Amino acid sequence: MSKLKVIPEKSLANNSRIVGLLAQLEKINTDSTESDNARYVTSKILHLAQSQEKTRREMTTKGSTGVEILLLTLENTKDLQTTLNILSILTELVSTGGGRRASFLVAKGGSQILLQLLMNASKDSPPHEEVMVQAHSILAKIGPKDKKFGVKARINGALNITLNLVKQHLQNHRLVLPCLQLLRVYSANSVNSVSLGKNGIVELMFKIIGPFSKKNSGLMKVALDTLAALLKSKTNARRAVDRGYVQVLLTIYVDWHRHDSRHRNVLIRKGILQSLKSVTNIKLGRKAFIDANGMKILYNTSQECLAARTLDSLVNTSSLIMRKCFPKNRLPLPTIKSSFHFQLPVIPMTGPVAQLYSLPPEENLHRTFVDDVVDESDDNDDIDLEAENEIENEDDLDKNFKNDDIETDINKLKPLQVPGRSIEDLKMYEHLFPELVDDFQGCDLISKEPKPFVFEGKVRGPIVVPTAGEEASGNSGSLRKGVVTKEKMSFRRDESIKKPAFMNLPKEDIKGNDRTLSQQLDGQNRTVSSAHGLNNDIVKALDRITLQNIPSQIGQGLTTGVRKDYSLPLTVLMCTKSCPHNSTCGNTLFEGRTVQLGKLCCTGVETEDEDSESNSSVEHASVEIPDAPTLHDPDLYIEIVKNTKSVPEYSEVAYPDYFGHIPPPFKEPILERPYGVQRTKIAQDIERLIHQSDIIDRVVYDLDNPNYIIPEEGDILKFNSKFESGNLRKVIQIRKNEYDLILNSDINSNHYHQWFYFEVSGMRPGVAYRFNIINCEKSNSQFNYGMQPLMYSVQEALNARPWWIRMGTDICYYKNHFSRSSVAAGGQKGKSYYTITFTVNFPHKDDVCYFAYHYPYTYSALQMHLQKLESAHNPQQIYFRKDVLCETLSGNSCPLVTITAMPESHYYEHICQFRNRPYIFLSARVHPGETNASWVMKGTLEYLMSNNPAAQCLRESYIFKIIPMLNPDGVINGNHRCSLSGEDLNRQWQSPNPDLHPTIYHTKGLLQYLAAVKRLPLVYCDYHGHSRKKNVFMYGCSIKETVWHTSDNAASCDVVEDVGYRTLPKILSHIAPAFCMSSCSFVVEKSKESTARVVVWREIGVQRSYTMESTLCGCDQGKYKGLQIGTRELEEMGAKFCIGLLRLKRLTSSMEYNLPSSLLDFDNDLIDSSCKVTSPTTYVLDEDEPRFLEEVDYSAESNDEIDIELPENADYENSAPEEVLSDSESSRTYPP
Repeated sequence: MSKLKVIPEKSLANNSRIVGLLAQLEKINTDSTESDNARYVTSKILHLAQSQEKTRREMTTKGSTGVEILLLTLENTKDLQTTLNILSILTELVSTGGGRRASFLVAKGGSQILLQLLMNASKDSPPHEEVMVQAHSILAKIGPKDKKFGVKARINGALNITLNLVKQHLQNHRLVLPCLQLLRVYSANSVNSVSLGKNGIVELMFKIIGPFSKKNSGLMKVALDTLAALLKSKTNARRAVDRGYVQVLLTIYVDWHRHDSRHRNVLIRKGILQSLKSVTNIKLGRKAFIDANGMKILYNTSQECLAARTLDSLVNTSSLIMRKCFPKNRLPLPTIKSSFHFQLPVIPMTGPVAQLYSLPPEENLHRTFVDDVVDESDDNDDIDLEAENEIENEDDLDKNFKNDDIETDINKLKPLQVPGRSIEDLKMYEHLFPELVDDFQGCDLISKEPKPFVFEGKVRGPIVVPTAGEEASGNSGSLRKGVVTKEKMSFRRDESIKKPAFMNLPKEDIKGNDRTLSQQLDGQNRTVSSAHGLNNDIVKALDRITLQNIPSQIGQGLTTGVRKDYSLPLTVLMCTKSCPHNSTCGNTLFEGRTVQLGKLCCTGVETEDEDSESNSSVEHASVEIPDAPTLHDPDLYIEIVKNTKSVPEYSEVAYPDYFGHIPPPFKEPILERPYGVQRTKIAQDIERLIHQSDIIDRVVYDLDNPNYIIPEEGDILKFNSKFESGNLRKVIQIRKNEYDLILNSDINSNHYHQWFYFEVSGMRPGVAYRFNIINCEKSNSQFNYGMQPLMYSVQEALNARPWWIRMGTDICYYKNHFSRSSVAAGGQKGKSYYTITFTVNFPHKDDVCYFAYHYPYTYSALQMHLQKLESAHNPQQIYFRKDVLCETLSGNSCPLVTITAMPESHYYEHICQFRNRPYIFLSARVHPGETNASWVMKGTLEYLMSNNPAAQCLRESYIFKIIPMLNPDGVINGNHRCSLSGEDLNRQWQSPNPDLHPTIYHTKGLLQYLAAVKRLPLVYCDYHGHSRKKNVFMYGCSIKETVWHTSDNAASCDVVEDVGYRTLPKILSHIAPAFCMSSCSFVVEKSKESTARVVVWREIGVQRSYTMESTLCGCDQGKYKGLQIGTRELEEMGAKFCIGLLRLKRLTSSMEYNLPSSLLDFDNDLIDSSCKVTSPTTYVLDEDEPRFLEEVDYSAESNDEIDIELPENADYENSAPEEVLSDSESSRTYPP
């Protein structure tokens, strides 16, 4: 035997000692006779690796060959001690340094060499225990880092080697422990899991796990982790069910729960629950769980765990299992189609509406369509197919997420300005653009003498506005669907619309001691203004009032008389005729239909406490109330409602729409979510199954059954939604103070349950009422992130506080046990509904309150606002024109508004300047449930019609064409997303049907006409609301940014594009507090190719084509950070949008007008021309919210959970967060 030649330390000038030892080992590898030297060198390396982190780091640094030398030696050596030394060295390397060193070892081929070593060692009889222990330990650590590990292990035959070792050495815990750890890794591959199951691994695991024991807890934990992984295979889960192991798991869990009083074995208890969670992924497992009384067992044990926060992981997992096993039910409805039916003039050939019309008759619908709600799982899948269809190319899993919805075809991205309709056809829109030809002869303009065009910032005196009244007379009469007509405009020169008379209230009777409703709910004293002559008897007489008795007659109705400082009470005009409590008074208004106000609260106006504090909450208002006159007129509103056509022929008016709404004078912060509220609500839902005798299950409101009996008991709430924009279909009393609410589908649809607006009465103060809206469809909601529903109290309105306020506590949004069939869900299997739950304490007894998803804004309110704007504007200064674009399917008019500045004189240059102003085209409310869009539009309209010098400058710069409500029918009938055609109108822009989508067809026609006459709008913007994000932001269109977000990022460098599309959003981000530039996106998606934004950009050729999305919740940045958004902020956004257009004018206009510098203090360097894409696509980050603490409760039925391996010595206190990814975390496509 040759002597080991040790190289002197001095000769290692720049190399460490370990480098020298590795060099010696590499030299020894070439001489198979030097086993002693290899043993000696590896022992030295082991000593250094055990004692020095520096050594371990040097061996695994990039470029180091140390690991390769060790693996080569391990592969070639026949010496047992050398093998053990190298295995010990590798153990040291992967035991510290995290996953990076394990990945380094895999990259050097370590997993393949170690698997081969396992094979070779297994041939010894008996196998060397230490080699097996170390090899299994290392493989268990590096296996998860090797994407091909499952395949390699199966090909090498390692599965049966490890399994047989466990079977043969069941009592040798030192050997069994690493074997179980490796089996856990093997089982991550479902093919391996099935193979192991066939060889009896499931039965083997149940020989290891058992009742409570203080011994071998580490082995028990690993065995349970392995079992949970194995049971994810349907084959193994069925095997476990067939052998009665579900009952065994429950028995073991109860035993550990009872004996682990000091909570030292939480990981073992959670391991049992994880196994139950896996086995209940199949229908047989859920049935076995129910049969074994699992619901009650887990409910009781989880309730006992609530006291200790460290046991939250057990409570969360138990909750998930119970909700998964909760029997699926269909909604208690005769059909999930809308309660209302509207016969379409044309039935589409394809699509969901065509499918809906092709269904069997209504009497058979419950059997063939709706009741087909089954527990759809793949229990009958062939076992062999499960293995054969396994995707073994795990390389795909490592690829970065790719959004397939992004348009990648450059040809489709390039704008194609094609008229689409003939010039002759487009001439039908000429009369809607009189501003292009009107010479204003005969109109008394400001100056008859020509003068330089300089804006002086003065407000001119009123003169008669030129109108097209003569033209209108020729177009009067009934409007036809799809035919563009013009509404006769009624200009009032010397008088405005008659307003109702108010009672004169002595100032000494008025108390300025208002307190906010929020303060009242905190238990502080209520303060109410008292009106002269108002008493309880009179208010009680105002139970029901017909609308006919209200207009223009003093003393027959209710109206608002609220001053800016809110110190005056709401004036109540006395009805001269008392009405029976439950009867209707008044005569028929028209066509035999009686229109009524909803039931008024019967307790009268409460008197204020004279000793209350005098400080008014008005001082704390976040935004000043403008001095402009209010646009709300109750009498006018009633008159307009009479002409509004609804499918249900509504005969009532909701009090909030009649009284009107003013923003409350206090801030409404985003609600802070108390920890544990969601699981408490879910536990109460689970109690419905466990304690069924406690459930009342009584229908108290039902649109489908007009003969249902309204309960007479005084402690039962009364509901109503039979008014414009109302949506509530059915109410079921569950417990004494808990109600399930079901929303109506959009007409001619069986989907889109989100918008709600309903009335509640008969409440008692001091009682917590829980409301559950149980048929929501979206997978997540801002109700999980601090948003509250809106509530309007009639009693508060009578007390001079007529406003919607955010209301409700214990709010959460989660998946429930109601489900749709795959047919009803449009082919999506097992589609579940979601619940919005909130709790309300009403401040007044027998009040009448209204709840809404967002601030209601009805079609009648729009018509009222337009009439008020028309009657109040200065016709000498403002050119205002209101036309009818077309008639909707149900016969309502779709208004088209034109606003600009009147020409300064008849001088040719002024007329030319008037005609050649660039167009701004705005639209809103294509989705009825996005009422915030209408409030933003209201802010835009009011600003454009104001006397503000900047507004006058804006009018002189642009001609505004505005369609404030693209979907009147949907708004009127309480739809959330569709028109009466049952289709999303914002997906019809490519090929709108004039019979089914008249508003879209003719709006597109207007834009096509402008393109044909070479007057493309400078900006097109469609106002929307967003239910999943905070702030206000924009979506635009950019070829460059779209290509940049595809996999071929280099291609974007070749695209030349004007970045002017970013100008307006960038301006708004600087001037509008609620606007957030980082949330904007300019990517074009395939799913949006039929939206207004994309079609107007691509087909019409408008570069600045936008969708402006306003949050339904609130803001998380800027001035309003932490606050829920209100109508004040939404209207402000509409005004700021106008100011942004004014600043855009300076940046885009070739002419420099002498504009006040204060209006245009804008830095030209604001716009970045480098086109840096920082914003995500619309859908890559579907939610911009962090995960909330109880997300596990939300993802109750996700069967593709990602399990995170816990170390053996993990502290159970740190294991509380559930390792389940919710549906909300996966990227999805959601339309705006």
